[in-house]
Amino acid sequence: MKAALRWLGLVLLAVLALQLFFVLRIAAMAVVDPESTTFQRSEAWRIAVEKHRLPWTQRWVPYEQISDNLKRAVIASEDGTFVYHDGVDWDALEKAWSRNAKAEEAAAKRSQFRPNARPPKIVGGSTISQQLAKNLLLSGERTLLRKGQEFVLTMALERTLSKQRILEIYLNNVEWGEGVFGAEAASQHYFRKSASRLSPYEAARLAVMLPQPKRFEKMPGSPYIAGRASTIVARMRDAELP
Repeated sequence: MKAALRWLGLVLLAVLALQLFFVLRIAAMAVVDPESTTFQRSEAWRIAVEKHRLPWTQRWVPYEQISDNLKRAVIASEDGTFVYHDGVDWDALEKAWSRNAKAEEAAAKRSQFRPNARPPKIVGGSTISQQLAKNLLLSGERTLLRKGQEFVLTMALERTLSKQRILEIYLNNVEWGEGVFGAEAASQHYFRKSASRLSPYEAARLAVMLPQPKRFEKMPGSPYIAGRASTIVARMRDAELP
């Protein structure tokens, strides 16, 4: 019994130590720009193993040197209530769960008649803060434990960093194609210009890519991208910046 309690105590101590490590790293980001994220490093390793090369395009630029068009486009596309929520948009999360449950139910019915039917499309309700927490410090696995840790880190981000700093770190590290990370690298890669000079439509096209950047990188002339970008442009005027 004592041995079991000792092991339990050690596990709890390890968990607390890990949380302290995460919080200290987040606190440091108030003044230190993160050189890379856990997601970036895992992608670099994957590309090196699978393709025997290490493409990595990224250059940090300050918040003021990123076009407001891109900031508004990303908020309009990814997280319309970014400046108002405390890290989690509970209404969006509830709607996403409801849509996913209906999609899975419909897929189960289709599979009775079509065994090889395409699996349901799962939509997320993650905020920009949640996405940043996940990419900065966590693995890409989908488990309840990892999701719980994501919530903890999101709360730490929101209470330690300003909304402007969260958006700045997000835009400088988010993936925009295989080995393409951050707003400046994406702007140069797709439009041959600085992130400070993006037009509303160019910014919207980049925002469209965020859910599936590797897929959309291969289909630049997609009618879906063009149509979705036009929708985002129309929403950008209502996107409030931190």
